[in-house]
Amino acid sequence: MRFVDVTNDIAFRRIFGNENKTKILISFLNAILRFEGGERIVEVEIINPYQLPRIAGEKASIIDVRAEDERGRQFVVEMQVASAKGFSKRVQYYAARDYSMQIDSRDKYHLLKPTFLIGILDFKHFECEKYLSNHATLDEETYENVLDDIKYTFIELPKFKLKADELKTLIEKWVFFIKEAENLDVIPENTDDEGLIEAYKDADKHSWKKEELVAYDNAFIAERDEIGRLELAEEKGQLKERIKAVIGLHLNGIPISIIAKSFNITETEVTQIIENHKEK
Repeated sequence: MRFVDVTNDIAFRRIFGNENKTKILISFLNAILRFEGGERIVEVEIINPYQLPRIAGEKASIIDVRAEDERGRQFVVEMQVASAKGFSKRVQYYAARDYSMQIDSRDKYHLLKPTFLIGILDFKHFECEKYLSNHATLDEETYENVLDDIKYTFIELPKFKLKADELKTLIEKWVFFIKEAENLDVIPENTDDEGLIEAYKDADKHSWKKEELVAYDNAFIAERDEIGRLELAEEKGQLKERIKAVIGLHLNGIPISIIAKSFNITETEVTQIIENHKEK
């Protein structure tokens, strides 16, 4: 077997957004949200099912996987490969939007069902070292959770360190699948959940159509282009700040040799910056 990188846009939505194989998403949600007994999801409808981009290189048309279970509870599952400004605010907006859009009249508040946002992050976002964290609205003194309709669960992949032979819980096995599938050539022996086994089978490149593999590669290209764009913008911003600082030090009488040492550049470069940015 040769598995795909599950964090890839196309792969993630093909596996978790497949409306014909909902057992995958059901297993994942029940495990990650620790739903037991009467809380367990039995059926789920994927609201934005998987579809290929219309043209090569286009960003996948679905931002994440959204679903609703048999009780009307709302679920948003998102894969985020890079940290972005305003991330925490955005996920709160997403969850609040999905929660409020359940009704179209202000006198039907009683019809609102709980909303759960699961964020899978390929970067560290929270200070704690736990790879799995749950967030809810609590009373600051008593920790009572009365405002309990919107909850967040985050999986930070870089913090997950377990190896295949160390996996015990279904949560660990699901996180391992998302993080490590592309590095495996067989399904781990301790994989015994039907939904997870189906996910591995769907992640096997041999089960993919040619156009899906092309879209999969295009998603990586688009991702690298976006990262490059962000890095270039950051470099330009840093360069502007350096130029501003160099000019400021020069105007305050700091010798060119000291300025050069301060920024780890040559005296010639300092002189060029000063000459190129003299007030005319």
